[in-house]
Amino acid sequence: MNQNFLLQWMKQKQVIIPALLIEHYSKLGINEQEFAGIIHVQAFIEQGEPFPTPDRLSERMSLTTAECAKLMGGLVKKGFLSLDKHWDNEGILFEFYSLEPLYEKLCTFLQSKEIEGQEKREEETAGNLYQVFEKEFCRPLSPIEAETLSMWIDQDQHSSELIIGALREAVISGKLNFRYIDRILFEWKRNGVKTVAQARAHGEKFRAHQKPKKTEKERVRADAYPSFNWLEK
Repeated sequence: MNQNFLLQWMKQKQVIIPALLIEHYSKLGINEQEFAGIIHVQAFIEQGEPFPTPDRLSERMSLTTAECAKLMGGLVKKGFLSLDKHWDNEGILFEFYSLEPLYEKLCTFLQSKEIEGQEKREEETAGNLYQVFEKEFCRPLSPIEAETLSMWIDQDQHSSELIIGALREAVISGKLNFRYIDRILFEWKRNGVKTVAQARAHGEKFRAHQKPKKTEKERVRADAYPSFNWLEK
């Protein structure tokens, strides 16, 4: 290959298309022809030509000028492309295309996917929650206990992880009953505890605060029951 030609080729600007757009454009309702049009518009913008006409697009695509005009109009109508205006310092009006609406739609789509995935994980965890409790209690839950568990999730908005954390706290304290677990969750909520890490830090902070006040006899008893007695607070 001719070296000068190769150098000129390497100096050409690159067109940057986000990998997430390549992965999800069909899910946004963009077909192959529209995606090709978007790539060309992006290329024109990066090459300093922010308002490519249908004629200019037709020079690069296998579409007629009329078809390119229809393609661009469709992208604008579907909210993937916007035609904006700008006045320069001399009062001259310029029009330019922007792909910002497309990237806003992509961000919204990705956020909804993340929320959907999180809700699905929560549902799966909630389904396992009953099994975790029945395993710890070594028996099926009573209707009232099942209703209490649902109330912690639906009414009190406790995460499944936090409920399991309270269950573990009750097991360690040797007080495996729903009243004790409910008290733990109440105290956590009152102190703004929303995650297991925060609950662990809260418990350690409280125990550290209580430790100097304990007598030798109490410390022996505390070793037997290392956690804070939530019902006696």
